Amino acid sequence: MTDLPRCNWVGPDPLYQAYHDAEWGVPQHDSRMLWEMLMLEGFQAGLSWITILRKREGFRAAFAGFDPDKVATFGPDDVERLMADPGIVRARAKIEATIKGAQIYGAMRDAGEDFAAYVWSFAPDGPIIGDGKSFPTRTPLSEAISKDLKKRGFKFVGPTIVYAWMQAIGMVDDHAVYCFRRAGA
Repeated sequence: MTDLPRCNWVGPDPLYQAYHDAEWGVPQHDSRMLWEMLMLEGFQAGLSWITILRKREGFRAAFAGFDPDKVATFGPDDVERLMADPGIVRARAKIEATIKGAQIYGAMRDAGEDFAAYVWSFAPDGPIIGDGKSFPTRTPLSEAISKDLKKRGFKFVGPTIVYAWMQAIGMVDDHAVYCFRRAGA
């Protein structure tokens, strides 16, 4: 697995390689998974993605499989439980933002707005293919999505976090020109 030409950020870690090879940049259209990835990107703020990736199963266990309906009902006792859980990043503001994010997700769904349709409305023509040479950390589109998410009440959704999320969910293909996963490679 290590001899394939990959994006420079991947490195030798087998977990990172598997994530890069099978998930990162693959268009995701499942509403629940899109929400999970947005919440995980929020937890990543100030940390490296490998830290979150290594704890992803812990996050899934702690947050009821990222079932938005269940997470939306979490209360103060759940916040304290999560603050004591070494399997996740124990940041109160991020935990509370995830609970609030679940409530927003549910409100959108209850109002007839599918989260996947909402997300992909920002890229109606499908994935945006980067040039594979320059790798921005934010774009006018990530700024627009960030602004809209914030207006809806989501937290930890600044334009840099949103751009990383856009890459992760395949809205943007930012694989390097030499990467075997690049579109058309």
